[in-house]
Amino acid sequence: MRPVYIVGAGMTRFGRSDFSLVDLAGTAGLAALHHAALSKVPVDAVVVANMGGSRINRQTALGSALVDRLALYPAAAEAVENGPASGASAAKIGFQAIGSGMADVVLVVGVEMMRAVDGLEGTDFVASLSHPEVEYIYGVTLPSLAGLFTRLYMDRYGVERKHLAMVAIKNHEHAMHNPYAHIHQPITMEGILTSPEAVVNNPPVADPLCLFDCCPVSDGAAAVVLASKEIADRLGGARVRIAGIGQATDTHAVHEREDPTELRAVRLASQKAFAMAEAKPGDVDVVELHDAFTILEIAESEAAGFFKRGEARKAIERGETRFGGHLPINVSGGLKARGHPVGATGVAQLVELVWQLRGEATGRQVEKAKVAYACNFGGFGNNVIATVLRKEER
Repeated sequence: MRPVYIVGAGMTRFGRSDFSLVDLAGTAGLAALHHAALSKVPVDAVVVANMGGSRINRQTALGSALVDRLALYPAAAEAVENGPASGASAAKIGFQAIGSGMADVVLVVGVEMMRAVDGLEGTDFVASLSHPEVEYIYGVTLPSLAGLFTRLYMDRYGVERKHLAMVAIKNHEHAMHNPYAHIHQPITMEGILTSPEAVVNNPPVADPLCLFDCCPVSDGAAAVVLASKEIADRLGGARVRIAGIGQATDTHAVHEREDPTELRAVRLASQKAFAMAEAKPGDVDVVELHDAFTILEIAESEAAGFFKRGEARKAIERGETRFGGHLPINVSGGLKARGHPVGATGVAQLVELVWQLRGEATGRQVEKAKVAYACNFGGFGNNVIATVLRKEER
């Protein structure tokens, strides 16, 4: 397989958008193309990641719509729907196209406009990814699954609410340095957990999870330009290679898993990505995890191999996962504070890591970062894609 490089990255600010779905995707796509400085190098294919366009935005065939909006014809075009893992799925398809020799340049865009509907419709829209016959039909939502998972994880591994709060506080602090983040609001332990006002500031959502344990509902788009080695060499600039990609699935219904606290798909996808990259968790300098709920940053960091089971809470207490720590996690603010437009999230993770490896993450730059890891978590861990990026010297 040919090596594949990310030569351009761009995104919109996450939050609320007044653009159309296609214009939002086009804005991120143009930013990535500008960053790549392709000049007259043609784009061979466009892959768009999106979960809800047909349902909540009345827009289908996003791939061909974006090619037309950006005047990239006759590029091949397609759209990818894989729940919250749509973004990394689209990147994987671009990776395969270039690696196989079918394309030399692929534009990958993730986009979602979730705030086009009210909270009830948005909750139901996301819940539609649960098992239709044994979960969704009984009113299961993603926060309810996360609450049950959190309680089990707390009971088994000693995680306390203070550890969840530490994740939220850290990621809100990180987001303050990310101009693209949805939430620019610092929070404190007293404000969300220990003061008498905390119950008002941070009300329960799905016990033991509260408001600040959950990601916001966001609009937004992110994009990367993938290229073959020949094109990357021609363009010059910093080189970031997709060193490894792994994907794995687990049972659709969470209760059917032998151990509901084990994120098996995260573990297997990570092992595959590290094997392809000829790397190990200890080689990684900066990490983006899918923290739609604070417990997931803790659990994913263990399942991916960065910490032993039950040890991530101790690392959080020691400050190891903060900016400036031994293993900075979600320096972008993560889903928790950067935001979570579901189809865009997996691409946004790659955008942040490309900026980190290229030394372009102004205000939040991890020093001497050479290897990066991302986990894009679909469903409630039933479809996961892990990616390892590596900076290469010319």
